[in-house]
Amino acid sequence: MDTSFMNRREFVAGSTILAAHGLLRGQDQQFTVRAITREPGYHWFAYYDKLQFDPTNRYVLGMKVGFQHRSPKPEDSVEVGMVDLGDNDRWITLGASKAWNWQQGCMLQWVPGSKTEVLWNDREDKPEPHYVCRIMDMATKKVRTIPHPVYAISPDGKTGIAADFRRLNDTRPGYGYSGVPDPSLELAPKDSGIFKVDLATGSQKLIFSMAQVAAFGQQTEDMKGAKHWFNHLLFNTDGTRFIFLHRWRPTSGKVSFKTRMFTASTEGKDLYVLDPSGETSHFIWRDPQHVLAWTQPKGMQPGFYLFKDKTTEFEQIGKGIMTQNGHCTYLPGNEWILNDTYPDKERLQHPYLFQVKTGKKISLGDYLSPREYTGEWRCDNHPRFSNDGRLVTFDSPHDGKGRQLYLIDISKIVR
Repeated sequence: MDTSFMNRREFVAGSTILAAHGLLRGQDQQFTVRAITREPGYHWFAYYDKLQFDPTNRYVLGMKVGFQHRSPKPEDSVEVGMVDLGDNDRWITLGASKAWNWQQGCMLQWVPGSKTEVLWNDREDKPEPHYVCRIMDMATKKVRTIPHPVYAISPDGKTGIAADFRRLNDTRPGYGYSGVPDPSLELAPKDSGIFKVDLATGSQKLIFSMAQVAAFGQQTEDMKGAKHWFNHLLFNTDGTRFIFLHRWRPTSGKVSFKTRMFTASTEGKDLYVLDPSGETSHFIWRDPQHVLAWTQPKGMQPGFYLFKDKTTEFEQIGKGIMTQNGHCTYLPGNEWILNDTYPDKERLQHPYLFQVKTGKKISLGDYLSPREYTGEWRCDNHPRFSNDGRLVTFDSPHDGKGRQLYLIDISKIVR
């Protein structure tokens, strides 16, 4: 894609505004940054592990809503759309959703392997409230509905996997959807867990239950009497396995939840506890066999560790450099890691690039997150990259206009 529209004048003007807010420090001007959405309304994309750019890198998906700083109600609808980078950042409305949250939106994403399809989750209220998935063909504008929501999509775009969004809204506000209550009062139900969805036929099947996983492997004292759920599902890069987090809420102590990181085959077989520490947070697949995750293995310091699937092998990445939890991804080629941080003492968030071979860390700016952006409705940067790895987008409220989408040209850094 031609990126000449991101000229030096735009960058200098943007830098002046940011500097006025005390947001840029030691900027070496190796990159350009600018807003690609604007008022009225608040725009964001949410999570970091979905395909936001179309195959041509011209269209950038996003969501738009008219309020902030509270939980979504069942009647609240979010507008689904995209930004046309080739037409003065024109906002194009695609549809709407009543199944969304602040942290992961409505799972809006381009369908992997497709040049024209976009999907997102939604809710239908007849005959009874239930969640569905909309798949739009951008060439024809036709929309078909899958009668089940999805969480992650296989690299070939044919299969979805999903956790129970009804339970997520109860156990982890900001990740589930309002409007359909959790029907189970059980701590680890046998009829709910992770589901596999055929995106062609719409059929769904339960591939393993919460009860099965809760009883799997070593049982710790804090699991007794705890409520269990699943979160953060993601296929590996060739679609042969997927990862998920098994979480539970101890009945005592100050910890809100504990976590085990599992991998499994696409049929739900061959379960493996890849990180039993209880501390797993954000992660990404580097390749079909390796997972980068923020955690604290037993006897080790907190940090990012690269795990080899189905083994006990791991190594720390970015020791002494990537020292804070963040939303990590590998740029194409795996030479660079794109990451961010949570707000520091000054409420600044810091997206950055880390060069794996050299250990070099390059700041992509410091962005203010005002104090009202906290808890469930915080606005993490969640940096994402274009298919060619030359552009980065992130969500931020730093400019005083509510959460908006920003774009960084990193081509001079990673060329």
